[in-house]
Amino acid sequence: MTVTENTPGESGPPEPEVTPAVLVERARAMAPALVARQHETEQRTYYAEDTHRAFRDAGFYRITVPRRYGGYEFGFDTFLRIAMILCRACPSTGWMYCLGAAHSLFAGSMFGEKAQAEIFSGGDLIAPLVNAPHGTAQRADDGGWVLDGVWRYCSGAPYATHLIGNTVIVGEDADPPRRLLFIAPRDQWEMLDDWGGQLGLKGSGSHSIRISGGRIPEHFGIEVNFEEISVTEGTPGRELHEHPQYGGAPASSMALEGAHIAVGMCQGALDAYTELMFSRTTVFPPFPPRAEDPDYQLWYGRACGMIDAAETLVLAASRRWHELSEQPVGAFTPEEDLRIAVTCREATDLAWRAVDEILQPTAGSPAVREGTRFERVWRDLSTGRTHVSSAVLLTTVANRGYAQLRLQNGRH
Repeated sequence: MTVTENTPGESGPPEPEVTPAVLVERARAMAPALVARQHETEQRTYYAEDTHRAFRDAGFYRITVPRRYGGYEFGFDTFLRIAMILCRACPSTGWMYCLGAAHSLFAGSMFGEKAQAEIFSGGDLIAPLVNAPHGTAQRADDGGWVLDGVWRYCSGAPYATHLIGNTVIVGEDADPPRRLLFIAPRDQWEMLDDWGGQLGLKGSGSHSIRISGGRIPEHFGIEVNFEEISVTEGTPGRELHEHPQYGGAPASSMALEGAHIAVGMCQGALDAYTELMFSRTTVFPPFPPRAEDPDYQLWYGRACGMIDAAETLVLAASRRWHELSEQPVGAFTPEEDLRIAVTCREATDLAWRAVDEILQPTAGSPAVREGTRFERVWRDLSTGRTHVSSAVLLTTVANRGYAQLRLQNGRH
């Protein structure tokens, strides 16, 4: 396929007539090759340059880039569906793609017009987002910011155009210290060669990024605590762009990212298990294929139902997110934000239990030999479960916060 690049500042995407359905089909067509290349992706620690070019040419990096800056401005649900398809094929590739490319939505929502015009000047946007504060920011003489520090787990870093990070402002007497949300272009940072030694997601490109005296203009920073961002008063993106999704809550959008990744990975585990249903036999005479055995049919059917139910949940949560975004400013309350986030957590847990309680125990030890598809998916799923958002924040802070808001509002 041939794509004509836009010049910076030119409005409209490179393929004006393309539809979300076309992009989804492009992702499905790429899936078999991604499955076949999982080993080399792990060895490299990120997906290949030709895969990156294929994603770029397919328009995957412009799905939620605003139309006025050369993007498609398609719904976030389209992006999430594509991420799920890629994760089903190769969890490392899908993870790296999703957590790098998803944040054009965040940038198009939270930064002002002047910043967005510069951020999106290249058309494509790949920007890992680290919401935990690291490093420091100090005011420069020209009013901008000087950044120093190391930001870890920057999934998508190998092909990233920017880093969205959080840091602490130094050089003043604020107590507690104030925080800065910033976006830093690639020429202001370096990627460290420190990824690949983990149990799983070895090819997810989750390298650290170091900034040493990096300089960004004032409008590339927002003085805010990331966890306190609210959209009830509107957002710059809601004023700038036609699509109301740029006024949606960012916390739940990120929970949606994680849930779609997890469900896609579990679908991949089910695919690997399906192969075993036909290629392996039972251990009892007359040794029929597992696909013909009543016990394996029962296990398989239950796992299918759980993973399908998880997919139904995440798709419904995505629709809810869009519906709230389309309502008047103020409708997407912190309570609704957390409601979607905890729904995503439940969907993730349901899909994980299908793999953890049914598929993995009954797959058999040969299925988890090093290098098999099921073994790799199992490692990736296990590692994905250790992400702080799913393992800690969505099981503690989100639960308490949602309960407090719901009980408080229930009194009125």
